[in-house]
Amino acid sequence: MQKRLTKEEALDLIRNADLKELGRLATQRKKELHPEGITSFVVDRNINYTNICWVDCKFCAFYRHEKDADAYVLTFDEIDAKIDELLEIGGTQILFQGGVHPKLKIEWYEDLVEHIHTKYPQITIHGFSSIEIDFIAKVSRISVEEVLTRLKAKGLASIPGAGAEILSDKVRDIIAPKKIDAEVWVDIHRKAHKLGIKSTATMMYGTVESDEDIIDHLEMVRNLQDETGGFRAFIMWSFQGKNTELLRLLPDMPKPSSNRYLRLLAVARLYLDNVPNIQSSWVTQGPYIGQMALHFGANDLGSTMMEENVVSSAGASFRMAKDEMLHLIRDVGETPAIRNTAYDILETF
Repeated sequence: MQKRLTKEEALDLIRNADLKELGRLATQRKKELHPEGITSFVVDRNINYTNICWVDCKFCAFYRHEKDADAYVLTFDEIDAKIDELLEIGGTQILFQGGVHPKLKIEWYEDLVEHIHTKYPQITIHGFSSIEIDFIAKVSRISVEEVLTRLKAKGLASIPGAGAEILSDKVRDIIAPKKIDAEVWVDIHRKAHKLGIKSTATMMYGTVESDEDIIDHLEMVRNLQDETGGFRAFIMWSFQGKNTELLRLLPDMPKPSSNRYLRLLAVARLYLDNVPNIQSSWVTQGPYIGQMALHFGANDLGSTMMEENVVSSAGASFRMAKDEMLHLIRDVGETPAIRNTAYDILETF
C-alpha cells in the first residue's frame, strides 16, 4: 500500500511542484489503477427538467424564477422526445437534474422516474443532485432516506455530485448562501451509498476559495470514500463566469488558467487514491486541455454531451462528437472505449 498523500504534501504540490513532474506522478498513479490503457466515455444526454430554482447561486446563469417569461418545467412528452433522440445515437444514460423547484414534491419525481424507467428500461437514470434531494425531502415533509428509497424503487440508478462546488461553508456562504452546507452534501451521499445508490463527486474551483479549501474538499471526498466506497468518479471544472451575478460582484476575479486546471487535476488523482475514476472536463476546458488531462491523471473523457444547458449558460460552448473523442484518445496512445454509468466497458475501438 502506497503512503497516502497528506494535506500538507498536497498543498505543497499545488503551490510548488513542477507541472511536468506532477503529470508524470499522476500518470503513474493512473496506470497503477488502469493498467489496460483504456480511456472511456459515455454516450448520454443532460436533461434539465426545469430551470426554475429558488436557490439563486451567484455563480449560475441557468436558473430562473417561477414568474420569469422563460421559466419552464418539461412535460413528460418533451422528455420522451429527448430520450428518443438519445437512443438514435446509441445513448445509455441520462444525467437528469434541474433547478431546485420550490413546489415539486416527491410524488412528481416518483411519477417521472417511473415513467422513464418503464418506457425506457435500457436507459440508466443518473439524476438529482444532493440539493434537489434535500429540498424534495423538505417540501414533501419526509426524510432524505425516504426520498432516496422511493426514487430508487421507481428506477433511479445513481446520483451526480453536482452542488458540491467547494466543500467549505465559508466559500459556500459567499457564492451560494442558500445552498446546503458542506456536511449536508456529504451526508446525503453517505445515505445514498448506504442504500446502494452509487454517486460521483465533483468540485467547481476558481471563485473565492483558497488552496487550503481545495485540499479540505478533497479530504472530505476521500474520507467518505473510505467509509462507504460509493463514489465511482471525481469530476472537477473551473468556474464559468459569463452572465453570472458572481462575476458582476467580483469583476476582477482572475480566470482560472489551463495550468491551474491540470495542476489541480493531477493533485486530485494523487490525493483521491480510493476513487477509481477521474473525468476530464473538456466541456469547460476545451478539447485540447481535455486531451492533455489524460496525461495528468484522467482516465475518462466524461460524456459526448448531446445536450448541456447549465455551464453553457455561463459561457462554456465546447461540443464534441464521438469521432472526435476517439481521435483525441488514440492520439495520446490509449484505447478508446464506450462505458455505461457503472464504468463497465461496453465497446472498445
